[in-house]
Amino acid sequence: MDFGGKQAMRRFVTLGGALAITGMLAACGQQVRTPGADEYNLNPEQNEVRGRLFGTDGLVLFGSRSQRDDGGAGPGLGVNAFLWRATLDTLGFMPLVSADPFGGVIITDWFTPADAPGERFKANAYVLGRQLRSDGVRVQLFRQVQQGGQWVDVPTAQRLNTEMEDRVLARARELRVQSAGR
Repeated sequence: MDFGGKQAMRRFVTLGGALAITGMLAACGQQVRTPGADEYNLNPEQNEVRGRLFGTDGLVLFGSRSQRDDGGAGPGLGVNAFLWRATLDTLGFMPLVSADPFGGVIITDWFTPADAPGERFKANAYVLGRQLRSDGVRVQLFRQVQQGGQWVDVPTAQRLNTEMEDRVLARARELRVQSAGR
């Protein structure tokens, strides 16, 4: 059975390619936020510019010029800014290994308290979303003790993880209140 041979096949492939390109272009649509729907409490003027490739300053790749100059939120984060900053503040006494603001992951290096030289702690923190919620952050603490010149893993109590999460949330609330007062 022949459905038109090579010409029909070419038309089919051309049509399929055109549909694929159209679908890709349609997927490139940009979600527009209203000025009042900003969870970072920026001014409405900043909301209108953030997220656009071409803003009032021309080509905008890393936030608007006014945001960079006045210490604004910059290009925005992939996670809630209050939780992100609060997590960094709370874990600030530990050396930082990695911080991914778009994925919401903070990893610290080992920290040895001055009053306990035979033990050390490490933390992994995860900011889980763009909203300021009580379940928006997870902290996992790791503990090691020195035995015979070697560091040995020791389980940490779940309450320590919960206490650290509570400290992050308290700091995030403080940051939120401070930003509302501006």
